[in-house]
Amino acid sequence: METELSAATLPEPGTPADDVKKLTSKVRTDHHIWGIYIFIVLISIVELFSASIQEVNHEDIYGPIKRHVMFLGIGLGIMLVLQLVHYRRIYQAIPLFVVLSLGAMVYVQFAGTKINGAERAIDLGFATVLPAEFLKLAAALGVAWILGRSKRQNGGRVSLQGFITCVAFIGICCGILILQGLSNAMLVAAIGLSMMFVGGVELKHFGLGLGLMALVGICFLGYMTREKPMEELTPTEQRVYELNKQDPDSVRAGIARGKTWAARVDRFFAKDKHTAKITDDNKQEQMSFIAQAHGGFFGVGPGNSRENARLPLAFSDYIFAIIVEELGLFTGLLLLFSYLWLLGRAAHLTMNFRQTLPGIMVIGCAFVIVFQALYHIAIVTGAAPVSGQPLPLISKGGTCVLATSIALGVMLSVSRHAARYNDSVAVKQELSVLPENLQNENPLTAGKENKD
Repeated sequence: METELSAATLPEPGTPADDVKKLTSKVRTDHHIWGIYIFIVLISIVELFSASIQEVNHEDIYGPIKRHVMFLGIGLGIMLVLQLVHYRRIYQAIPLFVVLSLGAMVYVQFAGTKINGAERAIDLGFATVLPAEFLKLAAALGVAWILGRSKRQNGGRVSLQGFITCVAFIGICCGILILQGLSNAMLVAAIGLSMMFVGGVELKHFGLGLGLMALVGICFLGYMTREKPMEELTPTEQRVYELNKQDPDSVRAGIARGKTWAARVDRFFAKDKHTAKITDDNKQEQMSFIAQAHGGFFGVGPGNSRENARLPLAFSDYIFAIIVEELGLFTGLLLLFSYLWLLGRAAHLTMNFRQTLPGIMVIGCAFVIVFQALYHIAIVTGAAPVSGQPLPLISKGGTCVLATSIALGVMLSVSRHAARYNDSVAVKQELSVLPENLQNENPLTAGKENKD
């Protein structure tokens, strides 16, 4: 639906912001985002029901899918509300969202519930919350908040102060996340660096930030996964390595989660990983490969999975394998294309907004969803070492569904309310409601209207 307004409807100088908010040159509903969302949700409802066979209660076989649909419904409500809110209001709430997300992560370290060997969750009694899912989104929105108000120079480039603030903020988020797991920290680093690149950080500063993060990451991983001579091991550790027939002169002991990370990387680079005998250590990877091979190009049909009862975490970390088994490689590729389409749509919007802030917000939210989806698919297909990453909107997990819904709601809000470069009426309205420190012109569209 679109409503055209003439120049005569422009607000007079000094008009209250709440009144100006009611004037919009074009009221837009982004059909691309909604279409992608509907397609993914339909796959989610069908496939989660099949993949949740390991969690079915004999008294209520529909329990897992009812819970998932409930969270999807809550998420849909969040999206519908957020798309009606002007993005500047969302921008104002970002600091609070970041503080709450960081606070929840700190709380988890001291009083959290353990999942897979690390404190990851907050048990509320009626639900379990994974703060890491919210922090990934908070990190992206936090970077957007910093870049949006950073002073621009040299054709719209971010100032050195803005760059340093972004790097420090990303470092804090990664430092907290890595205590729970490596993959989330890597995702946040990738999201933050991508946003800085798109958001106008100078190439020399971007290279410096990339190099600094890589150096710190390599040193940290080297320390966490370092090898120990046999004489430094405890008698129990020595016995374990001897029984496993490992090199007695140099064994990889690791610190805390470092040992797990090292083992996963070793299995990933093993030459015979696709033909190795199934063990407790590699069961997830091997059963995932079997499920995908069984599905072929068109799949065995919904509900006909053979591996959903044997594949560990088939309903969450490995649900893409069940999708390929039941719906085939064709549908798996179509799902992959849908996530990439979402990123492409965000890029298209970013290149058409008149101001910098809305573009950074929409592309940041897209990075959070798409990078996580790509990482999940890479893990399941064997293109990346094993880790735990849910598939957005599809995997079981209310926290991930809600975080993804918030991200989509922000994208819908920005798409609905942000002015395009070729809409002079909307541009004037937008400038009248944005604070001066947020009125940074998008360098991608600067002067574009004159050429058109």
